Amino acid sequence: MSPSDIILETRELTKEFKGFVAVAKVNLKVQRGSIHALIGPNGAGKTTCFNLLTKFLTPTAGQILFEGQDITAEAPAHIARRGVIRSFQISAVFPHLTVLENVRVALQRKLGSSFQFWRSDRSLDALNDRALQLLGQVDLEKYAQLTAVELSYGRKRALEIATTLAMEPKLMLLDEPTQGMGLEDVDRIRQLIKKVAADRTVLMVEHNMSVVASIADTITVLQRGATLAEGPYEQVSKDPAVIEAYMGTAQTELVGAH
Repeated sequence: MSPSDIILETRELTKEFKGFVAVAKVNLKVQRGSIHALIGPNGAGKTTCFNLLTKFLTPTAGQILFEGQDITAEAPAHIARRGVIRSFQISAVFPHLTVLENVRVALQRKLGSSFQFWRSDRSLDALNDRALQLLGQVDLEKYAQLTAVELSYGRKRALEIATTLAMEPKLMLLDEPTQGMGLEDVDRIRQLIKKVAADRTVLMVEHNMSVVASIADTITVLQRGATLAEGPYEQVSKDPAVIEAYMGTAQTELVGAH
């Protein structure tokens, strides 16, 4: 893998909280154009890792490089402007705006006009075509005029992906995208991630092994903040250390995910 193939890299990334090591010397390499999954038992350090990458937390030690540039000391807003955009674990949509308006707000943020609520509706109509295009990408066009609160949980998550896409991410960070969903919604979001990843890079934290098995190109397994294993699903799922980490019900889930 040449350096230009790597969109995101961490070097010895470490985070300590008052003596507790939540992330321990993690070396991550995310290949451009791939779907890379971070998995691991509860408390493995996955979300802390995400918080470090998006600068919601400051590393205790180590480096973060994006497109070959050291972004370790950069503010969250700078990192977002570079194209590292995170979709949150809890659906982050405006419940009483329409589906179309939610995407339009995200497009305004991209334009830097997010707080100009006094602008006439007509000036915002120019964004409607792009907003509808993005809703088409996540199969929500026909729900454009519904308020977001009326959507099913799975469709709310699809809307959140559309608002993330509106920010034109080079790297999308998805935090538990299928959490709390029924099978039908899980399948919809799985297909959606695969579709939107066709021309961008996705790094996701995900508990659902069947989702990870079916769409991730590379899987990094964390345990107690450190990298336990890395590779394609077929390789990682047979790793004795990984099987041991996923003891009991999760073990069956890991091996039987395909």
